[in-house]
Amino acid sequence: MRLSDLVGKEIVNITSGARLGTVGDSDLIIDETTGEIDAIILPQKGNLVGFWTDREPLIIPWDAVVKIGAEVVIVELDDTYQRYSRRFTF
Repeated sequence: MRLSDLVGKEIVNITSGARLGTVGDSDLIIDETTGEIDAIILPQKGNLVGFWTDREPLIIPWDAVVKIGAEVVIVELDDTYQRYSRRFTF
């Protein structure tokens, strides 16, 4: 699969049913030696007024991706996903 095939797909958490964002609005962490995707970084959405918040971005480990469909990327994140976020540094 090419990166261009992922762009525009909605990311949905199968555990909560929440729409997390789209791949086009995200960044990827790519392993330099293997070229494989390690994680998807989703920026936090702004508040109702439209100002950005100071919250950290949501980091989705590639291991949490369950299925990539024609229109959505299904991920499985429970309350323990934050432990994965700390594994990646910027």
